[in-house]
Amino acid sequence: MISYVTIRKGVLSSLLNHSLRTSSQECCGLLAGRDGIIAQAFAARNVASDPARGYEIAPEDLFKLMREIRGAGLDLLGIYHSHPNGENKPSPRDIERAYYPDAAYFIISPQPDAPQPVRAFSIRDGLASELTIQII
Repeated sequence: MISYVTIRKGVLSSLLNHSLRTSSQECCGLLAGRDGIIAQAFAARNVASDPARGYEIAPEDLFKLMREIRGAGLDLLGIYHSHPNGENKPSPRDIERAYYPDAAYFIISPQPDAPQPVRAFSIRDGLASELTIQII
């Protein structure tokens, strides 16, 4: 099992910026790249019934973004969302709804005092394990 995920520095910055722009609700999106390196973030709309306490990528956004990712010759490598009011670790709901076991799940905290503003996890078979983030 892989214990790390590799992401470009600019993509990491865009995740933080997205979470800061939507700090009152959870932001979300997809992460794609080639050869195991996340090189692009695709922001999506959060259509959860309470976007301050959960995320759900709009189905039409998911289909559109997956087509864009495939059309660009990229692979889906991750999914991201923010936790504006709590610790950025997977919630029970995040674990329950982790439908892509091969994707890295990035959770961002927009809180200025967050010890680790961006964390990544592998979520497989109901278990979450933290991944080391390699920035290039």
